[in-house]
Amino acid sequence: MEGEAILLFLLFVFKSYAAELDSISDSKFLTDADTLVSATAIFELVFFQPGSSENRYLGIRYNKISERTVVWVANRDYPLLVGSRPMLKITDQGVLGLFDNSSLIWSSNITTSGNTTARLLDNGNLVVIDQQEKVLWQSFDYPTDTLLPGMKLGRDYTRSKKWYLSSWKSSQDPAPGELTWGPDTLGYPENKLKQGALVHFRDGPWRNRVFSGVSAYRKNLTFTHNVIINKSEVSFAYNFKDNSLLSRLTLNSSARLESWVWLENGTGWRISLSFPRDTCDRYNICNAYGICSLNQIQQSCICLDEKRFVPKKQMDWNRADWSGGCIRRTPLQCKSGSEGFIKYSNLKLPDTENTWFNMSMTLEECQRECLKNCTCMAYANPDSSLHGRGCLLWFNDLLDVRLLPEGSGDGEDIFVRMASSELDSESNFKIQGGANTKIIIPVTVAGVLLIGFISTCLCYSQRKRNQARPTGGDEILNDSKGQEEHMEQPLFSFSIIANATANFSHDNKLGEGGFGSVYKVIGMLEDGKEIAVKRLSMNSSQGVDEFKNEVICILKLQHRNLVKLLGCCIQRDEKLLIYEYLPNKSLDYFIFDKTQSVLLDWTKRLNIIKGIARGLVYLHQDSRLRIIHRDIKASNILLDQDMKPKISDFGLARSFGGNETQANTQRVVGTYGYMSPEYALDGLFSVKSDVFSFGVLVLEIVSGKRNRGIIDPENEYNLIGHVWSLYNEGRFMELIDNGCAESCHPSEVIRTINVGLLCVQQNAGDRPNMSSVVLVLDGEGELLQPKKPSFFMGSELPIRNFSSNVFTGGCTITMVEPR
Repeated sequence: MEGEAILLFLLFVFKSYAAELDSISDSKFLTDADTLVSATAIFELVFFQPGSSENRYLGIRYNKISERTVVWVANRDYPLLVGSRPMLKITDQGVLGLFDNSSLIWSSNITTSGNTTARLLDNGNLVVIDQQEKVLWQSFDYPTDTLLPGMKLGRDYTRSKKWYLSSWKSSQDPAPGELTWGPDTLGYPENKLKQGALVHFRDGPWRNRVFSGVSAYRKNLTFTHNVIINKSEVSFAYNFKDNSLLSRLTLNSSARLESWVWLENGTGWRISLSFPRDTCDRYNICNAYGICSLNQIQQSCICLDEKRFVPKKQMDWNRADWSGGCIRRTPLQCKSGSEGFIKYSNLKLPDTENTWFNMSMTLEECQRECLKNCTCMAYANPDSSLHGRGCLLWFNDLLDVRLLPEGSGDGEDIFVRMASSELDSESNFKIQGGANTKIIIPVTVAGVLLIGFISTCLCYSQRKRNQARPTGGDEILNDSKGQEEHMEQPLFSFSIIANATANFSHDNKLGEGGFGSVYKVIGMLEDGKEIAVKRLSMNSSQGVDEFKNEVICILKLQHRNLVKLLGCCIQRDEKLLIYEYLPNKSLDYFIFDKTQSVLLDWTKRLNIIKGIARGLVYLHQDSRLRIIHRDIKASNILLDQDMKPKISDFGLARSFGGNETQANTQRVVGTYGYMSPEYALDGLFSVKSDVFSFGVLVLEIVSGKRNRGIIDPENEYNLIGHVWSLYNEGRFMELIDNGCAESCHPSEVIRTINVGLLCVQQNAGDRPNMSSVVLVLDGEGELLQPKKPSFFMGSELPIRNFSSNVFTGGCTITMVEPR
């Protein structure tokens, strides 16, 4: 009995000691009966049981208030069962670990040497520090569903950290739910509320003072914000000016963001802000070029400018189905001097996912930069607090735009690209809904006169050539060196082709792209072979120059892995190309479709990769002129009846002669996701630009996934980043498309993935030439180890011109010339 009394006394002493822990070291530990309290006792680290759940968790919660609300959970994926005897302690390796008996349930997962200590700070941050008080690990780097003052959302590129909130699955299950709230850094940074990949709400572009379109932040003067956008970090944090206030921002399982403040009178938590607030906060409710406005009596959506935009599907629009969005009345032509800008005010700026920005540019420089690129649709200054500097360019349609109350000071200005015919004499007027507009014409009078003079001269010259031309009406095409030469391929009559296609009947259509439509024709040639007719539409991104370029390039090229051109037709505004007919359509029809992908086993995929590589070797070094394709992608690889690949679509190709190895252009054209960084950002292209595109295509063929977009939502990786992650972890086989998983040979898979990563290296000089690629694919060449590739993450692109606190370089590659 005496021994038992002594033992009970010792346990009591230990409990009393443990309950007053202000830190955990190698001589202390925390059990489910203990509490680790911050210095001012605002927060406590405890074992808790949510609601009626039978599971237990280690978490941080408020200590001084009656509602001890949980703000962070350690083992949210690995619950402890009731009746277990957990212990939190510092291991011999200096790691903070949660143990259930002898099993490690959760740890800080750090590598260190020497003594460490765990401490709960007054701001609710659990930290592991060394003897010099250096923070080795902190809970603020691993948010759960709650954002506390001083906690960050964003990315730390130097430490490969991403900070975002994730909801609990339910009020009794803190495991990560489907909902997340955090930064989208693919373009200019902004926070988005997502359910998986589905966006529910976004707060608008980040600014030093407020968020575009979230007026409540501007009106709430108790908040201060800290926004960092530079090379090493993109982050947002908030604080209260009054440190005595208790506040938190939570993401609940009902897809709502709620900002809470504790009332001193003890009545509990009160919601100070909540998002989404109304119908117009729903993401992209009005789609392309639509504006959501609560000022409308009968509808929530209007077109950006009802004088210049119309609903794409008017009948659906009348029924309040705005999913089709709006389209331009007059399409853009992308000709010098033919376009300008109109200013729209009081708007929440559009989604910034497909944007580029440079915060050192003036608005005038921004306008000129936008005009250089045919797919730049708008520009704006995202942060008016920078005294006139800041440039944000939008590529693709403008999405998720909201009209804000006039005079509220909450909206922003945006300058939208328009055809010259839409730039009338009005300098200021209001469209329905109250958005102010102003016309900006980016050419001087002298420039207009110069363009008119040049156009007159060209027309006169063209007329003289037409008078000297033999009858027949078809043009003589000029090659890339400017010399005129007659085509060796036959010129077809438009009327014959129209008859053969039943006047371009939909029944004969094979497909359609940005250039126009492709039709199948039988029996027009003497041998009765099937042919394909490519008819360029009036609004095609391919103009006369691209048409000529394609004809001349293919005339000079003959290779089994290049599509064969049989002839062409030019009559008035009609431009037609006649190709050999390839029955299996294009490569993207197979690799990106779950049903069709099973038709491509591993052997066929590898042969397709090798065929494309051999075609590029011919273009780059074996043809009469060195040809750079500039648009290698899955949809431009056609397949014959034996599934052999043929490279097509040479409208953007450029030829080099002599010792030329690279060139520069002010007009960046191509397809988002396939362009090399030096071309996308600086307009510099070479044969290594095609090598990069080929590398992307190789990874797509192997995986069956597109490079464009997020493949790994947790890490926000695109395909290249996802492959690089698996490559570093030796998990090659996880990349294989299910359609060819059973037929593949691991050694060939590893070699092919290695080749793909070598081809997408950030520096062009690190990429192999295509002849070396062919040797490696055949198992003969030396297989080098790739470095970290370009575009490792969606936001981690080559960046230029950084200042100490402002991100000024290109962040997101523009999608140019959609085809």
